[in-house]
Amino acid sequence: MKNYSSSPRLNNHSASHSTDRNRRKGFWLSALRLRVSLRDYAFCMATLLLFCLGSLFYQLNGGPPKVLLEIRQYLGESTFVDDHGPPTPRVDLMRNISTIPQPFLYTRHVHFLNFTRFRIEQPVYINIIRDPINRFLSNYFFRRFGDWRGEQNHLIRTPQMKDDERYLDINVCIMENYPECSNPRLFYIVPYFCGQHPQCREPGVWALERAKQNVIENFLLVGILEELEDVLLLLERLLPHYFSDVLSIYKSPTFWKMGNLTGTVKKHMPTIEALQVLYQRMKYEYNFYNFIRDQFHLTKKKIGLKSTSQNSAHEPDFLRELALRTQEPLEEEEEEEEEEDMGQEDANIWMVQP
Repeated sequence: MKNYSSSPRLNNHSASHSTDRNRRKGFWLSALRLRVSLRDYAFCMATLLLFCLGSLFYQLNGGPPKVLLEIRQYLGESTFVDDHGPPTPRVDLMRNISTIPQPFLYTRHVHFLNFTRFRIEQPVYINIIRDPINRFLSNYFFRRFGDWRGEQNHLIRTPQMKDDERYLDINVCIMENYPECSNPRLFYIVPYFCGQHPQCREPGVWALERAKQNVIENFLLVGILEELEDVLLLLERLLPHYFSDVLSIYKSPTFWKMGNLTGTVKKHMPTIEALQVLYQRMKYEYNFYNFIRDQFHLTKKKIGLKSTSQNSAHEPDFLRELALRTQEPLEEEEEEEEEEDMGQEDANIWMVQP
């Protein structure tokens, strides 16, 4: 009997068939790997794109989108973040404030928080700001020398400050552009009203306009320190449950004795040249301050409140001097005659009942 397995022709045919089969198998495996690779790549790119868009949306709106909050509620309160670490500070702060028994006043240096973004009831926002240069000067000297209470609090606040920095002449600080006397350190008031967005810390129009918008939409009242008595009268009118008889308390001897002790030690005014430089660096701060002042005066008119003194008396002397010496004069408030008092019905619209 012939051994066909040893036939060269048969062996060649079998080898050829095996080779073709291996080639086809290798082709399909390569195609499968390529197809899986392209699919995985597209999936990764789509995920990355969604993540970037979600992150951008989160930052632009100061918090997570509503849909994520709804998903969180659907899944339950126990999440990875809750189980492995505390919530973000602003959410924690909101929850703490929201659980305090009412009525209460919460006073802290906190950049504006939009409670509604986290489905928490928005509190009544009030604030008082002061002339930006006056605020800067008070802070500059207070950090170095404290106030008249004699508590050496300036040494506690700035224990690492060396004598050459502590006794640095403020004119040198301004004219030689030391960090403490230049931006972004001078951009101080606007960020508090702008909010939590990183761009709120950058001196510019974006932060300025967002701060103005927040004031209009979220603040009951923002007053100016230069007209403090009028601010107190408005607070007593708008929030009587909290500020009843506040002006009498403000004028009491006990309050004034305490207030006189908080005056900054060794505070003095820079030269007019240094003030001009400082004013130009704080142009966004003054734009916002003038906006707040105009809004404050408008509120007084709507309430029908007569000012306790002339507005010109509240303008700092150095600003009047700056207006005389600066080529681009400062914005001056337009003097308008007081309109007739609003009717009691209209005035009640501005009242906030406890």
